[in-house]
Amino acid sequence: MRIAFFNPQGNFDKNNSRLTEHQDFGGQLIYVREVAKELSKLGVFVDIFTRKIDDENWPEFKENIDSYDDTKNLRIIRIPFGGERFLRKELLWPYLKEFAEGIFKYYKNINQKPDFITTHYGDGGITGAIFEEITNIPFSFTAHSLGAQKIDKLGVNIHNFDSYDREYNFSIRIHAERTSMNRSAFNIVSTNLERFEQYAHPLYEEAIDINDDNKFEVISPGVNVNIFSSEKKEMDKEFWQKIEKYLSRDIKEKNKQYIVLSSRVDEKKNHLGAIRAYAKSKKLQQIANLVIFVRGLINSFEDINKLSEKEQKIIDEIKRIIEDYGLKGKVSLFDVPGQEELASAYRYFVKKNSIFVLPAFYEPFGLAPIEAAAVGLAIVATKNGGPMEAFDRGKYGVLIDPFDENNIADGMIEGLENFKKYSELGKKRVIENFTWEITAKKYLERIEKYLKNPIKKINYLEIPKFFFNKEKNIDKKIILEYLHNKNAL
Repeated sequence: MRIAFFNPQGNFDKNNSRLTEHQDFGGQLIYVREVAKELSKLGVFVDIFTRKIDDENWPEFKENIDSYDDTKNLRIIRIPFGGERFLRKELLWPYLKEFAEGIFKYYKNINQKPDFITTHYGDGGITGAIFEEITNIPFSFTAHSLGAQKIDKLGVNIHNFDSYDREYNFSIRIHAERTSMNRSAFNIVSTNLERFEQYAHPLYEEAIDINDDNKFEVISPGVNVNIFSSEKKEMDKEFWQKIEKYLSRDIKEKNKQYIVLSSRVDEKKNHLGAIRAYAKSKKLQQIANLVIFVRGLINSFEDINKLSEKEQKIIDEIKRIIEDYGLKGKVSLFDVPGQEELASAYRYFVKKNSIFVLPAFYEPFGLAPIEAAAVGLAIVATKNGGPMEAFDRGKYGVLIDPFDENNIADGMIEGLENFKKYSELGKKRVIENFTWEITAKKYLERIEKYLKNPIKKINYLEIPKFFFNKEKNIDKKIILEYLHNKNAL
């Protein structure tokens, strides 16, 4: 069997260059890479299609074909579209027909074709729909995140919609997502919560029936247990020495437990809620120090000019809280540059009986906490979203209300005081349920099931004309009606 992955944004290469350095190079790339690798180990031939970039600032992505040294049966195939330079994902929409046609030409030239397509994010989804229109090859859609939820989180309304639309292309994205979920063979979601809450959003009405079991498959993301392992690695000695230097620089009493924040610095991840909870709790300060991993922040606050404007704003507020509450000597910010280093840092803080905290306002799934749990940190995570299912309503970790700083503080105290219990339970939960091998096997089972008995689709949505003629404006009526009704309420 040959399965193709469509992932136009971000990019892939054998050295995992740029991973997590840019918002387009985040969790979904790790997801695609790991599922693809595990499928190849199951004997599947896998093609990852992404964008060819011929840009001196992005030299890793100019070759047509690439591969992973440790993986057989897997190709990374870069298709030129949208010009040569790097484009952020919001600017790729007008060129996705070109991408789909490029993939078709590639297969035609080598006289091959895939049996099934799995598409990722809205831009991959609409590419899959266009490709199916050309070839009649079915596709699945894995959204990773949906534009409707982002509209709500950003506070988009009828007055500011146009400015947000210019930046994020919501009008195009929503139409792409509606088409993708409607025309897909089935939609893969990480949790039941994602299916019954996110896909039930009014902006997807008439595009998808959330009660149709044939249209959904719950397949959770996984952890690379070779990287996120409690077993000590060769790199640990050197990296732990770096951690010790950071802590010696910033921390007065190093032999306490630690609270670890390692999510990317983003307003929705709610670092400030956790830090304020720590600042206001004398008990927390007595038993634990606080560490925050920030990519690129080697010299603590001296390096904040290297961060984005939004990240700088959050780091500046963290600095203010530290000063206002006299937390100097209790908080450390430092750089953890990659996944291997992240796992190593987790192993270091497991030795200190530490907790991993994810206080996000909402987390669609929450891959970060299950990675931390696999290494052995006790987990304290938001109750809003995926962690509620991943940690079985608090059975395997502590769930917190991210809007209640007292509850966040109480949850962190519970995790610290019951470290051994939650460390053991969390690790067991991950190993038995959330590995990439398990994820890939479920993908393959669902694909094989569909191919043996394809379900005839009804109520097809037409692919929006924009994707065939990018000069035409796409209809914004659906979004504006939603915002008008929301404003009326």
